Amino acid sequence: MNRYKKIHRTIFVSIIIFVGMPFKLSADSGWSYHQQADSLNNQTYSYAQSPLPKPGLYDNIMLSIVCKDHKLQSIIETDELIASQGSNFSIEYQVDQQTPITLSFKTLADSKRKGYTETDANQMATALLSGQAVFIKVNTMIKTTLSSSISLDNARGAVDRVMADCNTDKKMVSNSENNYNLNDFEKAFKQLSANQQQQILSKLKQLMQDVQ
Repeated sequence: MNRYKKIHRTIFVSIIIFVGMPFKLSADSGWSYHQQADSLNNQTYSYAQSPLPKPGLYDNIMLSIVCKDHKLQSIIETDELIASQGSNFSIEYQVDQQTPITLSFKTLADSKRKGYTETDANQMATALLSGQAVFIKVNTMIKTTLSSSISLDNARGAVDRVMADCNTDKKMVSNSENNYNLNDFEKAFKQLSANQQQQILSKLKQLMQDVQ
């Protein structure tokens, strides 16, 4: 009888430990959309995050499309060292059977395992909308290659929302710039030196002549 009690107790403890373990996204979980507050600059940013690869098949590589500070970013994060902080490295990605694309990324100032690109972020984000999976290779500083196949399930919905967030931000900035008026010009003009004012007036004169 005591033997059966010990078995039941062991099973019960095992269940409790399993339930208490932190849950990680698997490849079957699909992409997800998130919004998060940045306490340093009191701004909210959004990101679309990929699921983790199935255990044992590939290296752990997480891909995110981020809208932050009115800019779109593609971010790669791995469990392994990529390069020293603030260093350039290259990645290659291929959506389904399309032509592989090589991009230049840069590690963050405080991380050797996380890098980003702003220059090619829109290109990469758009490519993710058109396939079933993306295969990624990351070239590290020690000449090794990390690789992973990432499912694009639910990617369109999550990535579209992030891109829409950035488009909204850009429109707000654009509208702010369009509100620039004569009073704004006069205030800025008075702060210039006499030589700078003359240069501005010469350019304005030429501009008026061109318009006419």
